[in-house]
Amino acid sequence: MLSKIKQLNLFGERFKWPLANLFNDDITPTKHLYDRSLLFAVLALISFGFVMVMSASMPEAQTLTGNPFHFVWRHGAYLIGCVLIAAVVLQIEMRHWQNFSPLLLLVVGLMLVAVLLVGTTVNGATRWLSIGPIRIQVAEIAKFAFAIYMAGYLVRRHQEIRENAKGFYKPIAVFAAYAVLILAQPDLGTVVVLFVGTVGLLFLAGARLFDFFALILAGILAFVALVLFEPYRMRRVTSFLDPWQDPFGSGYQLTQSLMAYGRGDWFGQGLGNSIQKLEYLPEAHTDFIFAVIGEELGFIGIIAVLAVLLFVALRAIKLGNMCLVLERAFEGYLAYGIGIWICFQTVVNVGASIGMLPTKGLTLPFISYGGSSLWVMTAAVMMLIRIDYERRLSVIQAVDGRAGK
Repeated sequence: MLSKIKQLNLFGERFKWPLANLFNDDITPTKHLYDRSLLFAVLALISFGFVMVMSASMPEAQTLTGNPFHFVWRHGAYLIGCVLIAAVVLQIEMRHWQNFSPLLLLVVGLMLVAVLLVGTTVNGATRWLSIGPIRIQVAEIAKFAFAIYMAGYLVRRHQEIRENAKGFYKPIAVFAAYAVLILAQPDLGTVVVLFVGTVGLLFLAGARLFDFFALILAGILAFVALVLFEPYRMRRVTSFLDPWQDPFGSGYQLTQSLMAYGRGDWFGQGLGNSIQKLEYLPEAHTDFIFAVIGEELGFIGIIAVLAVLLFVALRAIKLGNMCLVLERAFEGYLAYGIGIWICFQTVVNVGASIGMLPTKGLTLPFISYGGSSLWVMTAAVMMLIRIDYERRLSVIQAVDGRAGK
């Protein structure tokens, strides 16, 4: 155990350049029992998101409700919910998540069925369950539940996944059931996120390369089929390839987003000075909030935001690696899954707003307006904090046990 601890500390001591500090995580007993840098990074993103939602949403709120602070007050209420969720998640031991992961998966699956039966429809999509004044997007919870399930499954069936196809394709069957329910809403973006997370974890668990590449090929073919046989998805793809062909029709949202980035230049127009948010750019405070960031804060601003998001994702992946070294497999795979999720969703959101990927309707983690996304992301990152706390505590106990002998 002590040799493993020394190996982990060697990385930060040998490499003194800034990127190494990103991974340097002192686990000696004299340090705090939680990852302060990860916590501060997430708090900074959430605080920044509140400011940007305030800036981007006021014109649309004025038009829709007559109150420019409508979305600001709602986002503030979501932040209060984040505090409550964080307080609860931080108190739950990871073994409870592992033990109840199949039950959690079943409950969320039933919620996805309920969405199709009694869900609330917004802009032609039925994705929400209404509980009084609160609307919950169950697909966001599905990402969280499926990551926990996959981590538990990889621990239970690790050898089976490595040795035969049966163990590999069991979670794919569960994913397929979730995918059918989510596509019926319809929500292709969430299905893609779930697929990437599933593939990534199976690869990290040591699945056979034949099964791995067969799954990727099947996923690509399924994605192409879903696009080809659904007219609105086909329009999104064609408009993404050449938005200027129909700048006032199918390509309108993307062309307005690109104009926002163009106006931002290096240092932006200044906070609050966006023109595109004045009801030119649809979804300026949700899916396309990154374009408003680019217009108001410029290239420097968006690089800073992406750097912090990358930091969070890499800390999650590094935490997963350290947990596996200490033979805490469930926590390790779960941290990997959360890191992949945050990283990929950021890539898709940013890629869609700059015209590199088709529009998928995915929020920018911790920043975009939306209670469900913000709450689920908060729960996920608080789980990372809890994983790191238990890991550090186990190291201290191991060191104290050695010292007492």
